[in-house]
Amino acid sequence: MSKQYSKSKKDKRKNTAGAADVDDNASADANANSNSNPDSDSNPNPNIKPGKGIITIKERTPEERKKNHIEGIIKTVVASMVGIVAGFISFNQFGTAEDTTWYAILTIIAVLAYYAQRLIFPAIKINTKEFGLKGWFYVEFLVIDFCLVTWILLLN
Repeated sequence: MSKQYSKSKKDKRKNTAGAADVDDNASADANANSNSNPDSDSNPNPNIKPGKGIITIKERTPEERKKNHIEGIIKTVVASMVGIVAGFISFNQFGTAEDTTWYAILTIIAVLAYYAQRLIFPAIKINTKEFGLKGWFYVEFLVIDFCLVTWILLLN
C-alpha cells in the first residue's frame, strides 16, 4: 500500500514538530486497517490471513546449521572429484573430440554422474531425498564444470 502525502505534509516531516503529524497519520492508518478487519484482535497484521498459504520457517539450531554446512562442503567436494575423474576419462576416451559432438559427451557425463552420485551420497550418509531440483542442478553443474576445466587443461 503506497501512501501519498501532500507537499505540506512532506514539509512538516522535515521539522521535529512535523514528526508528530506523521506518527499521527501512521497510527490513524493502523486504526483504519484494524477497523476494516474484525478479526484483527487475534492477528497482528490484518493483511495476512491465517490458514492456507502461510509459510512457517523453522529456526535451525547451531548443531543443525553446522551439520548442513559440513554436508554442503562434502557435496561440493564429491561433485568436484566426480567431475575431475570425468575429465580424465573424457581426455583418455575422446582426446580432442573432433569426431564427436561435445554436447553429447557432456550429456552422457551428466547422466552418468547423476546416477553415480545417487549411489555415492547415501554411502557417505548424505540424504539425497532432501536435495530437490536446485541441489541436483548445483552438483551437476559442478561435475560438468570440473570435467570441462580438467579436460581443457589436459588438452593444453
